[in-house]
This record gives sequence, structure tokens and C-alpha cells, in this order.
Amino acid sequence: MTPLIDVIFLLLLFFMLTSTFSKFAEVELSNATGGSQPSDTQTERLFVQLGPDRLTLNGAEVTLDQLTEQIETGQVLVSLDPDTTSQRLVDLLVRLRGREDLSVLVLE
Repeated sequence: MTPLIDVIFLLLLFFMLTSTFSKFAEVELSNATGGSQPSDTQTERLFVQLGPDRLTLNGAEVTLDQLTEQIETGQVLVSLDPDTTSQRLVDLLVRLRGREDLSVLVLE
């Protein structure tokens, strides 16, 4: 009986360690392009600060849903707090992807 319990615990441990409990999303990343001519049209630049518990758009506190409603076109500069998780950044990028006239730049 004891070896059977040991095998059950080993199987339980194996399945717990190999499973994932967080959601994953696919984000397409493209290389930066350089050497292009500056365009005559002025694009709107928006500054987003992303932290583990806060999200600000041009200095005003917003939620992730409000942010995606307010940003339609332009260039978004994303600044990360030192303790921001990569999952939080991926959540933001997933919300902003797929828009034609929107470019997102993550600052170091």
C-alpha cells in the first residue's frame, strides 16, 4: 500500500509542476526601422507609465479598459516601473495591437 501512495504523490507532483496556471498571449514584435524620412504630418504622442498596480496616461490614472478606449491613433511611449511584470506588459500590448495608425514603443 505504501508504494502505491508514493507513486500517486510522484504523479501528482509531476502534473503540478508541468501544468501552467497563468494565461499566455501571443504578441507580435517587429524590429525597429531606421533611416526613414520624417513625415510632414504631426503624430500625437501619448506617454504611458506602467507599474504593477498603476497605469497612467499622460500623468492621469486610468484603467486598462479606459486606456484602450482613449487611444486610437498616434505613437504610444510606454515606460515601465522597475518591478513591473512581463505579464502586465503583455496584457497592455495585447489590448493595443491590431490598430492601423498606432505605434507602440517600449522605453528601456
